[in-house]
Amino acid sequence: MFAVHLMAFYFSKLKEDQIKKVDRFLYHMRLSDDTLLDIMRRFRAEMEKGLAKDTNPTAAVKMLPTFVRAIPDGSENGEFLSLDLGGSKFRVLKVQVAEEGKRHVQMESQFYPTPNEIIRGNGTELFEYVADCLADFMKTKDLKHKKLPLGLTFSFPCRQTKLEEGVLLSWTKKFKARGVQDTDVVSRLTKAMRRHKDMDVDILAVVNDTVGTMMTCAYDDPYCEVGVIIGTGTNACYMEDMSNIDLVEGDEGRMCINTEWGAFGDDEALEDIRTEFDRELDLGSLNPGKQMFEKMISGLYLGELVRLILLKMAKAGLLFGGEKSSALHTKGKIETRHVAAMEKYKEGLANTREILVDLGLEPSEADCIAVQHVCTIVSFRSANLCAAALAAILTRLRENKKVERLRTTVGVDGTLYKIHPQYPKRLHKVVRKLVPSCDVRFLLSESGSTKGAAMVTAVASRVQAQRKQIDKVLALFRLTREQLVDVQAKMRAELEYGLKKKSHGLATVRMLPTYVCGLPDGTEKGKFLALDLGGTNFRVLLVKIRSGRRSVRMYNKIFAIPLEIMQGTGEELFDHIVQCIADFLDYMGLKGASLPLGFTFSFPCRQMSIDKGTLIGWTKGFKATDCEGEDVVDMLREAIKRRNEFDLDIVAVVNDTVGTMMTCGYEDPNCEIGLIAGTGSNMCYMEDMRNIEMVEGDEGKMCINTEWGGFGDNGCIDDIRTRYDMEVDEGSLNPGKQRYEKMTSGMYLGEIVRQILIDLTKQGLLFRGQISERLRTRGIFETKFLSQIESFSRILQETLKELAPRCDVTFMLSEDGSGKGAALITAVAKRLQQARKEN
Repeated sequence: MFAVHLMAFYFSKLKEDQIKKVDRFLYHMRLSDDTLLDIMRRFRAEMEKGLAKDTNPTAAVKMLPTFVRAIPDGSENGEFLSLDLGGSKFRVLKVQVAEEGKRHVQMESQFYPTPNEIIRGNGTELFEYVADCLADFMKTKDLKHKKLPLGLTFSFPCRQTKLEEGVLLSWTKKFKARGVQDTDVVSRLTKAMRRHKDMDVDILAVVNDTVGTMMTCAYDDPYCEVGVIIGTGTNACYMEDMSNIDLVEGDEGRMCINTEWGAFGDDEALEDIRTEFDRELDLGSLNPGKQMFEKMISGLYLGELVRLILLKMAKAGLLFGGEKSSALHTKGKIETRHVAAMEKYKEGLANTREILVDLGLEPSEADCIAVQHVCTIVSFRSANLCAAALAAILTRLRENKKVERLRTTVGVDGTLYKIHPQYPKRLHKVVRKLVPSCDVRFLLSESGSTKGAAMVTAVASRVQAQRKQIDKVLALFRLTREQLVDVQAKMRAELEYGLKKKSHGLATVRMLPTYVCGLPDGTEKGKFLALDLGGTNFRVLLVKIRSGRRSVRMYNKIFAIPLEIMQGTGEELFDHIVQCIADFLDYMGLKGASLPLGFTFSFPCRQMSIDKGTLIGWTKGFKATDCEGEDVVDMLREAIKRRNEFDLDIVAVVNDTVGTMMTCGYEDPNCEIGLIAGTGSNMCYMEDMRNIEMVEGDEGKMCINTEWGGFGDNGCIDDIRTRYDMEVDEGSLNPGKQRYEKMTSGMYLGEIVRQILIDLTKQGLLFRGQISERLRTRGIFETKFLSQIESFSRILQETLKELAPRCDVTFMLSEDGSGKGAALITAVAKRLQQARKEN
């Protein structure tokens, strides 16, 4: 019994001594948590560099857009072909995807060899060989009579500008076929397939094996949005927000990015952690100076790293009594499968002895323990490095989604991950330690990336079919140039009707004179109060204007207008406004002050002078009673009298559009048009007095508030109104009115989109045909979502240039809003009043 304990103690002590010896020798291969966090940060920086247009050309991590825009949703169905070219064998599959969201896939496949003379010979011969193999497979499976879509898994770095195109950047692994680099591999394969007259195949997608892995796993788990390959080579892909991808136009949705992380460190970013063994391995490789990260991680290189270390230790007398064998000197004699076998839990030491003996060595028990630990350090470093880069991707995903905790799935494939007994456990543990805020599930891709290529093709087919149906619906909103010219002519006619005395009463575009007859000239000065009422928020401002310097200082406070006030009585509305004014004056320490006031009132008013405005009709959700047909300035004055706390001189009532024009006109004297594209939509401009029949006088100009929101209320643009416009109109507070505004303004665009989304979902084209309760809620899809998805200003400017080519127009954004404009109008009015008095 004592002898057994003594032997156990001896073996334990021997093991401990050997492990310490190897640890000392391979000190630089053992990476601390701080080092891993630093590598994670470096990889994040490389990702940013690769995604940005300016820095991508010099980035080592290329972050290649794949044009894969969606993962499977379960509605895919049909029969597809798939090819997988990228490893020691070439695979062809027929994939049958079940219908009606059953997530069931049937596959038949066949492997074909990839001989060295093919993969390192002429590029044309390579693709002809692939086409011949495909023809053989289709003949064997009796598929030659069918027209089938095909997905190509091509596991090499490619630059894509669309899903069905891939320009080879460089070969990796053992491939070296001549004349393929910088050419489109889809075109090359298509050309080769044309030699087979009885084969009718369309290549719909070319994908990297990493993308294929993600798509394979995503078919089983919709949370999968990352794919990782840890095999002969290594790589990762993930779903990135389009708004972050500079290399591709558009901000809408997401796209899968193929990181090509194997090249991380090609710019010497990892020199401080590379060892003499990494450098020696690199020099002896097919591509010196390239794929540095891959050479520290992947299955093609781990066995060779172990061999180089063992040879150096033997030369130093630390192993095998200083003896070497010719096999130990021979490149490639230790493979990654040997490393995996030596690290097996129970039989690892026995395997180690057998492998070393096969190498012509005579290992002692201590040698076997030491060699096994060398394998552990090399493979553990691989898992650590892989975990650091993966943790960087997961952190980016979490930040993109703006969530505290991320729930996601990582699809994994590759021989190293599959055959190495300790690798998955080590990788998972380090990832979770580096990103504790991510709940990560690792899903092994059982069917490989070839099924994924078929899934990409299935998704592309589904999206293609859906896109045709969606485009049919959206065609209603795509106005031709002829239609826009027709709208332009009708608008011009309505402007003319509104300006003439005889037709003014019938015009849908009201063309209301504002009695604003001059723009600021820079001599305005003084303190002014401004009010801005036009939406659910009401703003009170104190505006200080300094003469001659075009300098304005503003102080303001925003007050809410509750719905019950917006739709209560007029007296309640104006009493609430005066209460807000009182609060502001008190806040500013101006209680009791007498100030000139400009009132921005963003609703259609008929004016007989600059300080009188009769409300024609409420818009934008306001419904306060006893206001329409009344002078809103008088209503405000009455409310101020009821309050009996302060005295204000209401000099001007203006529309927000006019206020906007005046704000910009203060900065740019050429500004003579004001445009509001917000909750409501309207435009004003400076018209020659001689054209305004509603107002006496022919001299000078006056600002006309067009109130163009009512354009079309007479049915003149019904030919371009869609059923969605009609649904939104019927559900509004003012059916049949403000039809143009309901097609152009922020209050309604989100609701139009909601109606379209519901219709497309009912047709099964979106959200798997499931309409959520929230989507059924009116107003839930806000217009701000549209502006986050799409840029409107560019479209506006381009269309204007096309329709009015003789007008050189500059757009100037009103930074300070219409409240400042109201104060400027008041200042101009006071200046003109003073001039009249002096005259």
